[in-house]
Amino acid sequence: MKIIFLALCLNFCLINYSQNDINWSKEYKLQQSDFQSSSTQIGNTNMSNLSISSGFDFAIAISNIEFIFTKNFNSKVNNSFKPAGASIVAPDQKTAELLIGFAQFQFNLSELYARKLRKELNEQKKAFSNISFFKPIYDELQNEYSVKITNASKESNMGTNIEKLQIIQNKVLADIDELSAYCKDCKIIKKK
Repeated sequence: MKIIFLALCLNFCLINYSQNDINWSKEYKLQQSDFQSSSTQIGNTNMSNLSISSGFDFAIAISNIEFIFTKNFNSKVNNSFKPAGASIVAPDQKTAELLIGFAQFQFNLSELYARKLRKELNEQKKAFSNISFFKPIYDELQNEYSVKITNASKESNMGTNIEKLQIIQNKVLADIDELSAYCKDCKIIKKK
């Protein structure tokens, strides 16, 4: 049987998975200790920088026959934060906390787009779809995701405008709730 291997990473940073990855959960909030890159520095600097290593990815390894009969790709789309590749550079603790708030927003936005991807894969996969059916879906969602990050960064000044960031964050969390059927562990209810 021919095995199809498809790995598509929708990450800004391509970093190998490690056992320390943090899978998205509504209850989990990023903390300073989650930014474990050696370039993390708080204090003794005049600059601020945030480099997060989070994002959603899609990977499957199944036979052609399995692919034909697979409709639910929820478990194949992951969203994780990789502490080893995440860093904060901030002049003080207060600025670091603001940057962590913006990183949390990005992690939540990644989950929203992971759910959008799961939904689109579910709705657009047909019985005789080619394995490459996901490519236009990916391209569109990746572009949309990039625009959202850029706009949120400008609107909230990288999270330093707490009130604006909270408004944007609440919208993302509400959108995640609307797509509750597309969590990683959710089983899709078949339409009758």
